[in-house]
Amino acid sequence: MSEVKISAEPRTEFGKGGARRTRRAGKVPAVLYGHGEKPKHIALPAREFAAAIRKGGANQLFAIEVSDGTQALALPKAIQRDPIKDTFEHVDLLLVRRGEKVAVEVPVQLTGEAASDTLLVHEHATLAVTAEATKVPDHLEASIEGMEAGSQVLAKDVELPGGVELTADPELIVVAVTAAPTAEQIAAELGEVEEEPAEAEAGEEGAEGEEGVAAAEGEESPERERTEA
Repeated sequence: MSEVKISAEPRTEFGKGGARRTRRAGKVPAVLYGHGEKPKHIALPAREFAAAIRKGGANQLFAIEVSDGTQALALPKAIQRDPIKDTFEHVDLLLVRRGEKVAVEVPVQLTGEAASDTLLVHEHATLAVTAEATKVPDHLEASIEGMEAGSQVLAKDVELPGGVELTADPELIVVAVTAAPTAEQIAAELGEVEEEPAEAEAGEEGAEGEEGVAAAEGEESPERERTEA
């Protein structure tokens, strides 16, 4: 993955108030850390950062140039988003060096099509791997072409580019292929859902009917007798 050059400014305001002011100014609060260095608080241009993440994914490598003269290579370690506004709230950036190996989670993309009348159950969308910091893939690929119901794609079945090593459990299930339900099965399930409320209503009506009969015959319920006693 090629690196993206991005400018940054030192950040002197901290806390929720400072972060809000940074975001209102069109920037993303971030912190650079790693290699035993003191964490450095910076602000990234929101539009440029968002465009880079959309193109390169969450493992996009950044060549950061801070206005105080600091230069660094970094990978996003944690990204906080606003789920409603779909904006970036804060970013943790891990300092890396060229040639250094890093541990990352990489998305898995499926290729091909499974057999007809099957469903795919995604167990894990990413896999843990190690790779050189400057050669982290934006995704991994796994083929499901022609797979029948009952088949599985395990972590060890996923294709890995050169220099990338799997650190996840090789037997980890990435995706399972199951049989799609038939029309009869769907109809039967829908029928069961519709019958349950009807049975409950019938039970309530029966109880009310018994109480009505008891009242009509002048009988008192056990609960009323205990109260009066």
